[in-house]
Amino acid sequence: MSTRVDLRSDTVTRPSPEMREAMMSAKLGDDVLGDDPTVQELEARCIGLTGHEAAVFVPSGTMGNQIGIASQTQPGDSILVEDDAHILYYEVGALAVLNGLTVRSMPSTFGVVDPASLASRKLTASLHTPGTTLVCLENTHNRHGGTITSPEIHAETAQVAHDLGLKVHMDGARLWNAASALGLPIHAFTQHVDSVSLCFSKGLGAPVGSVLCGGAEHIERARIWRKRLGGGMRQSGLLAAACLYAVDHQFKDLQHDHRRAKILSDAINGLNGLTSPAPQTNIVMVDTDDSAESWVAKLADEGVDCFPFGPHRLRLVFHRDVSDTGLEIAIRAFRKLASS
Repeated sequence: MSTRVDLRSDTVTRPSPEMREAMMSAKLGDDVLGDDPTVQELEARCIGLTGHEAAVFVPSGTMGNQIGIASQTQPGDSILVEDDAHILYYEVGALAVLNGLTVRSMPSTFGVVDPASLASRKLTASLHTPGTTLVCLENTHNRHGGTITSPEIHAETAQVAHDLGLKVHMDGARLWNAASALGLPIHAFTQHVDSVSLCFSKGLGAPVGSVLCGGAEHIERARIWRKRLGGGMRQSGLLAAACLYAVDHQFKDLQHDHRRAKILSDAINGLNGLTSPAPQTNIVMVDTDDSAESWVAKLADEGVDCFPFGPHRLRLVFHRDVSDTGLEIAIRAFRKLASS
């Protein structure tokens, strides 16, 4: 048994033998031509989960976000994005390069945007000013440590946005974690927004894939954008089968990732030179007196892999490939290093 624990991300999971079997037995067609039955089944499942009219399967969460945004905006528009949003930090400037958009960022409290702030950030289109057309939200919030925005805040934010004439897109890459942590259905979070991207290759453990859900006309435009960006896949039922298996059999396991994250955070608090805000889901943030880079190197020597998330902050992410044994290895490593 390996003594290494990979807590770099929940994207490092490997398909289980049962998931591989589901992939091998999937019924296939050509999704670009619209006749892959397994992709159709996955899209229909996500329509039911989110309460939206239509859905489209894409290779990645980044593509889901970008085609979701592109199909609701025009080049030159302004959009509102939270200060630390994934689409601002980790999608390689696609908002500008692909979509020709300008961005105004909004402050938040641990990733939760104040709905009342939208009006003051909105720009009115004029000869001099790009008009704001879209608000982007993120749930759970990666850079804020997997924090959750409640359905009530989503509803209020969407109502304010719609009253201002703005659409709302949600980056729901880890929305599964929010639903699991609060014991709520996915549609409790998604029913008020205009579009949402759901990812299957993080905590759910599928190797590839996201689905963008939204209105029927919006998703038809998104399909054009998917093809334009090279995301039109053929016998992609092989991948969709893994996503279906993840929803049916592995969604329920997210609670264990949340439990282990809390145990590690509790164990770290009180150790010399370390503090850890209480995690809401599967992401543990650790603030360090010494440099984060030095902690990453020392933890790697102890068999624990993680990423620096600032000069004095670490991020550790639990997922289905980390057991209670892996959790104990991580706790022992932190205790040993903090006492040395």
